[in-house]
Amino acid sequence: MAILEFPNPNSRSAQLFQRASAVLPGGSSRNTIMFPPYPVYAATGLGCRTVDVDGVERVDFINNYSSLIHGHCHPAVSAAVRRQLGRMSAVGLPTESEIELAESLTARVPAVEQIRFVNSGTEAVMLALKVARAVTGRSKIAKVEGAYHGMYDFAEISQSPSSAAWGSADAPHSVAHSPGTPSSVVNDVIVLPFNDATAASRILEENADELAAVLIDVMPAHLGFLQSSSEFLSAVSDFTRRSGALFVLDEVYSLRLHHGGAQAQLGLHPDLTAMGKIIGGGFPIGAVGGSREIMRVFDVGVRGNVLPHGGTYNANPITMAAGLAAMQAFDVEAITELNRLGELARTGLKAIVDNTGAPAQVFGNGSLICVRFTRRPQNNYRDLALSVAETARRDWFHRFLLNRGMLCSPHGLLILSTPMGNREISALLEIAADAFTQIAAGEIGERASTV
Repeated sequence: MAILEFPNPNSRSAQLFQRASAVLPGGSSRNTIMFPPYPVYAATGLGCRTVDVDGVERVDFINNYSSLIHGHCHPAVSAAVRRQLGRMSAVGLPTESEIELAESLTARVPAVEQIRFVNSGTEAVMLALKVARAVTGRSKIAKVEGAYHGMYDFAEISQSPSSAAWGSADAPHSVAHSPGTPSSVVNDVIVLPFNDATAASRILEENADELAAVLIDVMPAHLGFLQSSSEFLSAVSDFTRRSGALFVLDEVYSLRLHHGGAQAQLGLHPDLTAMGKIIGGGFPIGAVGGSREIMRVFDVGVRGNVLPHGGTYNANPITMAAGLAAMQAFDVEAITELNRLGELARTGLKAIVDNTGAPAQVFGNGSLICVRFTRRPQNNYRDLALSVAETARRDWFHRFLLNRGMLCSPHGLLILSTPMGNREISALLEIAADAFTQIAAGEIGERASTV
């Protein structure tokens, strides 16, 4: 394997970033791939490994933020795409491949009887909230403080509020995420404190007559994969049943946790499910699913066009073919093995933290992992605020892994794929043991701040 220490101003990645900065604002089209002083540019990927433009091979623990459930260039997915490319890439007509993927997903996700395809998780959440408004005739939604649900204005309220703006812990303020967000949007979003069932129930009841939907992710990525408590989920579920508001479950990340998604694992019965990432086989996709009765808002033949909805690339046949192949390969056996590897990694990382005394904690479930560089209790968004030392440890850890053949998220997320095995987890734990030993020595904050 080629070795080129990051950062290196003479690297091809550094040169490409300089070139990109002339034509792309900030040098890229998405903030999530950026880390200073420049991102690493990928050249090829196969299985659970990528090779960058400088020839450096790394085990991919990002997997395009969980969309690559089978890693790169999975044989069955690649074959399905090649077959479909030989037929057509896009068309202004429906195709049988749309029906096949819809049949596959409705067969495995308990609360989904019918499904509508879009092109991203953002679109899936946006459409789910529009469905909820159409069904209920109400305008407001409720969501968790700090939870990320894509780029829709309403869904991103209080996604990352500052301490100066967020209000009291048991009655969070609604805070705009993007400059210029209309006040009407802010006023139509009610914010819930994560895992505070008592406060959440009170806030929901106070707004019961106006709420169209309660939007929940059981294990939000932006909250470091903290898991929702059963009490909190019960409070939300009970409220939606009583009030007529719809329970919208964001399974864009969590669908991978179980053959039927987190809802099957936890016994939840959402009215609407937003999906994305793994269901597209590595291609752009999103979907909204629900009961036949709720999904009738789209059916022009039964009730008229209650909720207009189009999209040039919705149910694109390339994505449909790739998604079907990916989901067929992601069967119970594959999920069980992937979750075993996730538990092996979390258990190993926790043991290393305990043995070294490093200021760190490990969170997650299934094949999703997050490392936080503090010993402070982590229960909600406000607990996740980083000190200067924590930020330095996190950034140093990311760079340490990067320079030892491991690609993880700059924010400490580790996301597994089915091509991985014990070998990759053992390598991760060996490198992490070295990293945590150095972090425990207490010098990382000072060193990282000078890089």
